[in-house]
Amino acid sequence: MAASSRGFAAQLDFRPEFALPRRSGKLALELGKRARRRGARAEGLADRAGASRIGCCCSDSAVPARRAAAAAAAAGKGAEKSDDWRFESKMISPTPVMPFASPQSHFVSKQEKFYPRCTPRNSGPQSRDTPPKRDTGIANEKDWGINLLNENVNETGTNEDGSTWYRESGEDLGDNGYKCRWTRMGGRSHDGSSEWKETWWEKSDWSGYKELGVEKSGKNAEGDSWWETWNEVLYQDEWSNLARIERSAQKQAKSGTENAGWHEKWWEKYDAKGWTEKGAHKYGRLNEQSWWEKWGEHYDGRGSVLKWTDKWAETELGTKWGDKWEEKFFAGIGSRQGETWHVSQTGERWSRTWGEEHFGNGKVHKYGKSTTGESWDIVVDEETYYEAEPHYGWADVVGDSTQLLSIKPCDRPPGVYPNLDFGSAASPPPDNSQDPPAAPL
Repeated sequence: MAASSRGFAAQLDFRPEFALPRRSGKLALELGKRARRRGARAEGLADRAGASRIGCCCSDSAVPARRAAAAAAAAGKGAEKSDDWRFESKMISPTPVMPFASPQSHFVSKQEKFYPRCTPRNSGPQSRDTPPKRDTGIANEKDWGINLLNENVNETGTNEDGSTWYRESGEDLGDNGYKCRWTRMGGRSHDGSSEWKETWWEKSDWSGYKELGVEKSGKNAEGDSWWETWNEVLYQDEWSNLARIERSAQKQAKSGTENAGWHEKWWEKYDAKGWTEKGAHKYGRLNEQSWWEKWGEHYDGRGSVLKWTDKWAETELGTKWGDKWEEKFFAGIGSRQGETWHVSQTGERWSRTWGEEHFGNGKVHKYGKSTTGESWDIVVDEETYYEAEPHYGWADVVGDSTQLLSIKPCDRPPGVYPNLDFGSAASPPPDNSQDPPAAPL
């Protein structure tokens, strides 16, 4: 195989980086920093410094450190095991770190060699299909470059090396002014071992519903395959009568030579009064290791915010580990809590739980405990920091959705009124993908 499995890992961005970060006793500070930065990383942003904020950055957490010497003396063997799973600021993996190839792999060159074969010099479509990358969130519409043809087209062709291509476009009409313009294109090598497909569409009807979307897939001669879909929707909410914009993306890739693959589902929802919801579900596997991640953010537009994250991983030998946290705030008052845990190959469990209560008066109650006997319960003077508004909100998504907003529905005849069946009009396409497996604990 010209493309090694290591090459596949590099090109498909399949890196098992889920070895969870180990935190020191300063749990609240690290969690706060991670909570503030995670959303920005998911959107591809450098920082959330410009976002709307309440309060100021917290000082170092006053949660006591592990008191390692005393705990070790008192807990004996249990403390030693706890030390093995000490959550320091550096990355610690419970299993040996696997080598990975550099991004310069044979897989890249094989793909680059294939694309020209699907690109006739004059009339054929040029494939832009490449494996999706992990942790890149939801792209803006301008990144896709969707350009629907204005006329019906049905073309095919064969290149000099025997590879073939096709391109077709059309328009579908339906009840209530429904209109769907679409373009499909693709190509394959002469022996069928390599193939790519891509579909673009825009939909609209008289209720004001508009949708823009893309679906693409491909495979190569080594058996590696990938699939990706993206869409954004504008509609009027049935209950609030407010305009809403929703964006979503799903991505997956699978190795053809080893037990490796990953899947991600991302979504964002916005309305004109600041209500915002964002989230993602992720799953990955590389041979004997599997990992999962779920996170969500919810802003009600009136100052209330909920954020949460849940990560876990396991090996075929039975070792499992995870980390989760949640925060809720409104008007400077709220709470944070979380847990970090590990289950050994023999089934022995270790965990540490922690929490914070923010009273809005400069006082914070911090508490926690672990299965190795450590504990703390204190009240400290500390300012409260959290984000009451999303760093990317309604105004941002409207500014980035010009192509969606410019979709023109069918002309409505005089005296004909739209059927305002918001429930059916606003429903996204059916999701036939499988959710990541449930948590192991």
